[in-house]
Amino acid sequence: MSLITKEALHKKSPQEITALLYEACIVNLEESKEAIIEKNYSLANSKLQKANDILHRLGSGLNYEAGIIADQLEAVYNYMAECLIKANIYKDVAIIDEVIILLTNISSAWSKALVDNRDIQSKTIKQKANAYEQNSIYDN
Repeated sequence: MSLITKEALHKKSPQEITALLYEACIVNLEESKEAIIEKNYSLANSKLQKANDILHRLGSGLNYEAGIIADQLEAVYNYMAECLIKANIYKDVAIIDEVIILLTNISSAWSKALVDNRDIQSKTIKQKANAYEQNSIYDN
């Protein structure tokens, strides 16, 4: 995971921040697995708590005006948070792997949506510029 300055973070869109949160959560989960394997349960606990905190932040940032997808994401976030509590209690790497798979799938879909949205915005800007140029030609 790349380190990001506070200034750079303020320049990110909410959608880009969400992508960074997904990335940070996955990194914490991977590190918690390593800590469990190494029997460093204190570190594993800390990493799992950080991951759970990120899930709660993701849940609190949902836009419920977006429709049913927000409700579904909330349910998945809550499920993953419960899984992490169980994983922390039982130091169960398999549970963490399940959460990583879910989160990776959500993160991939989110990243694809960001790219698709940028492409649409870029096309719209080009279309508006072309329309402006065409109107300018006819006005002269």
